Amino acid sequence: MSSEEKGIHRRFQVTHTRLVGDRRVVGVLVLGVAALWGVPAASAEDAQTVESAAVTEAAPAPVEEVPADLTVQDNLDIGLEYTLTVEGSVVDTTEGRSPFHYIHGQGQMIPGLERELTGLHVGDTKEVAVSPEDGYGAVDPAAFVEVPKDQLPNDVPPSVGMVMRGVNPDGKSFRAKINEVKDTSVVLDLNHPLAGKTLNFQVKVTDISPAPSPAAQ
Repeated sequence: MSSEEKGIHRRFQVTHTRLVGDRRVVGVLVLGVAALWGVPAASAEDAQTVESAAVTEAAPAPVEEVPADLTVQDNLDIGLEYTLTVEGSVVDTTEGRSPFHYIHGQGQMIPGLERELTGLHVGDTKEVAVSPEDGYGAVDPAAFVEVPKDQLPNDVPPSVGMVMRGVNPDGKSFRAKINEVKDTSVVLDLNHPLAGKTLNFQVKVTDISPAPSPAAQ
């Protein structure tokens, strides 16, 4: 790493909890940490939590009626209800919320799920298991980076599992989790929270409509 690279800093927000009287208070701290080079931005981007894990971008509302027998295919606006389970625990669901919409075939859905939705009709349900290769990828050893403790807040002792949020040199936000605490440093994990995990979806197609024109968007 060059001296120029070492001189570049990122800003992290560290979410932590503390007890005030008998109440647990959630706080957010901001700190500077030396830039973590050599880690692809995509490995930590989108990790705002696991929320909206299946859909990376919501599409505008449909604008036209379509034949009732239309199936899920490229360039159509698709409405979905889904529940995502990982290792036996529900990590995301549309239950209690409106269906998610996305444009099929435009890279707005993880590949392994989008492929399995092709050809379905409104009202169809399906269970889909998505491998890491077709989801958020395998765990990348290069995304584990060691950072000195003196670059962390003094009033928040680092602990395994603590989550930090920051901005990379390209201006993109990312998430980092403390994976290991050493005597004078911590090891940050910049992998997506679902990297290396098999994603189990239960989905229902609720709507198929023409996608709005670029001008309408």
